Amino acid sequence: MSRTTESAARGGAITDAAASNSVSAICAAAKVASRVLASASSEQKDRALAILAELIEQRAEQILGANQADLSDPRAIGLEPALLDRLELNAARVAAIAAGVRAVIALADPVGEVLEARTIEAGVELEMRRVPIGVVAVVYEARPNVTIDCAALCLKSGNAIVLRGSSYAARSNRVLSEIVVEALHAAGLPADAVALLDGADRAEMAELVTQDGVVDLVIPRGGEGLKNALKEVATVPVIYAASGNCHVYVDLGADLGKALAIILNAKTQRPGVCNAAETLLVHRGAAADFLPEALAALSEAGVELVGDEATRALAAPVAVGRADEEDYRTEYHALKLCVAVVASLDAAIAHVNRYGSGHSDAIVTGSPTSAQRFAAEVDSACVYINASTRFTDGFVFGLGAEIGNSTQKLHARGPIGLRELCTYKYVLSGDGAVRG
Repeated sequence: MSRTTESAARGGAITDAAASNSVSAICAAAKVASRVLASASSEQKDRALAILAELIEQRAEQILGANQADLSDPRAIGLEPALLDRLELNAARVAAIAAGVRAVIALADPVGEVLEARTIEAGVELEMRRVPIGVVAVVYEARPNVTIDCAALCLKSGNAIVLRGSSYAARSNRVLSEIVVEALHAAGLPADAVALLDGADRAEMAELVTQDGVVDLVIPRGGEGLKNALKEVATVPVIYAASGNCHVYVDLGADLGKALAIILNAKTQRPGVCNAAETLLVHRGAAADFLPEALAALSEAGVELVGDEATRALAAPVAVGRADEEDYRTEYHALKLCVAVVASLDAAIAHVNRYGSGHSDAIVTGSPTSAQRFAAEVDSACVYINASTRFTDGFVFGLGAEIGNSTQKLHARGPIGLRELCTYKYVLSGDGAVRG
């Protein structure tokens, strides 16, 4: 297990938590740090983030060297292309990470925001104030950029964070987390506010997500396997940033040129991410006009296709395999797409609600009535009208970055940004007030 403060913040003292090197000690130290961070000024937090962005740019070669070592590790051999794509950093991606940090700086500090204010009985002044959650643990797979995105959002929102990344990205994550600790130290903030667990020991995840009273919230970023593993053991509250089984539905009367552009973008622009489309649904009245061209274009783009019998009947000469029930439920994370013909808008909505993961789903339509019905009745965090599902992203939404995309309904839904990393408290002020 690695501890970020073992870098001693390039001259800072190694903490007791680092010395003991246990999950419980690291989380306890983060709890203490969270109380300091909760009362830190916006200026101090933004200074730490500004230093962080500069250090990321200055250490780009070091970051890329660590990432190349992760990619060259024998454990990475045989990883599916989508996972390798998420693991890989390049100069442009490192620059984007730094830009994301600066985007967070530009956002308003949510801490202390007054959500409601009124006078109650006996002249007592009531305020409902936004406050940090405390200690947030993020469990994530092979995406080194998540290390910085999550740390920046938690720092800005006044939360300490314990990161448990994938062992596939251990070197990349270690370098990035040490840079965060250095920025905290330079800004006079507690180094224990950010901690990294290696991810090499499966037992540490179970220990992390059972730190009741110390860790306040767990956010996993990964597939259904990670979600199910946490459900078996977690005793700390969890917001599941889970899988993206996303759909594009082409309605009767849709502009078929726009529909083709949308499905190609949603499927092929970056197939390994959670907002990529996995299923294309087409109204039966549009299928004969749309599917032959669309299937040919998708196949030309390298997409493996599976479909129902109505789709397969319109596919020749394009090869389309036979889809089964499992295909409708699968997040491929690859250049593979399931295609089905549906009888109506109602059937499309029913299909999405049955098989989708509640992440991002789109309708392509020329009917305002159909658009609003789809938006109202599809039970997903993000619903698109005549637009690609690929826009579901905290940075694109103006949140600076995201910790994940919640498919739940309580507390946070969709991209998890600064406000979603806060709760609230009531603060009441009187002048010797007593209740009659």
